[in-house]
Amino acid sequence: MSASFMFPPAGFGPGSQIGQADEELNYLAMPSGVTVYEPHVPEIEDPAIMAATLTFLENLQKQAQAWQEGDACLLPRHDLAPASAAAVNDALGEGEVSARLEDTAGLVEVQETVFAGVWSLRAYGGPHGQDVREQVEVSAFPKALVARAFPAKRSRPDVAAGVRDGVVNAPAILTELFEQSENWHPQSSPHVVNLSLLPHTPEDMDMLESCLGRGRLTILSRGYGNCRIEATATPHVWRVRYFNSMDTLILDTIEVSCVPEVACAAPEDIADSAIRLHEICTVLRAESASQQGVGA
Repeated sequence: MSASFMFPPAGFGPGSQIGQADEELNYLAMPSGVTVYEPHVPEIEDPAIMAATLTFLENLQKQAQAWQEGDACLLPRHDLAPASAAAVNDALGEGEVSARLEDTAGLVEVQETVFAGVWSLRAYGGPHGQDVREQVEVSAFPKALVARAFPAKRSRPDVAAGVRDGVVNAPAILTELFEQSENWHPQSSPHVVNLSLLPHTPEDMDMLESCLGRGRLTILSRGYGNCRIEATATPHVWRVRYFNSMDTLILDTIEVSCVPEVACAAPEDIADSAIRLHEICTVLRAESASQQGVGA
C-alpha cells in the first residue's frame, strides 16, 4: 500500500462538493396522521327498534367471538322488521369484498360488511325471484357459495382436439391445471399459474377459457385496485386477475384452491371483528338504558 494513501479519501462525503454548504436537504413530508377505526353506531330513537337491533348484533357478536377456523355461523335476518333491518345494515356497513352467484337454484348476492369475516347474504328464489331470504354469516368465506360455484360433474375436455394454429403453451398449462384439479383435497396448498410471466398467444387464451369453461360465482375484492375472481367450470380452478386504480390489468393468474386467499378473511380478522362488534353493542346498550330511563 502506498504511503500517500489517505483514508477516508479526499473529495467524498458531506461538504466535499462545490456549493453544497449553501444547500439544504429537502425530504418528502411524512404522513402526519393515521386513520383508525371508529365504530359507527346507528341513531335509533324507537326503543322497540333499539331492542331488536341490539339483540341481533349481540347474537352476531357472540357468534364471531365463538368462531373457529372452518366454522360457518349463520344468523337469519329476513324476519327482522324493516326499520330494525335498516338499523342493522347501518351498523354493519359495506366492506371491500362482494360476490354474485347464479345457478338453477336462483341468485345469491353477498356483501362483506365493514367487519372482516361477517358477510351479508341475500338469496332470491321462486320462479321470478320473488322469495327473498337474508342472513348474516360469520366465516372466512360463505360456504354455500363455494359449494355451488362449480358444476357437480364435468368430464375432462380433450386438450389435443382443441389445438389449432397459434396455440403454443395452452395444452401444457391445461394438463397441469386438470391434474391439480383432479388431485385436489381440502388440505392442498394453492397452486398458481402466473399467466403474466408465461409467454402465450391470444389463441392460447381462447383455448384456456374454452377448455376451463365458466363457473357460477364471481367475486370482486376492492382495495387500492380491484381483484376480480371468477370460478371456472373446472372444480377448484379460479381465474384471478388484479387491476390497478386505472383499471389496467397488472397480474393475470389461474389458481387451484378452495377459494383464493385474497377473498377470504383471516382468523385474526374475525377475532378483531368480534371486538369491534362488542364496542358497538356496548354503546347501544348504554343508549338503550338511557331511553328506558327517560321513558320511566
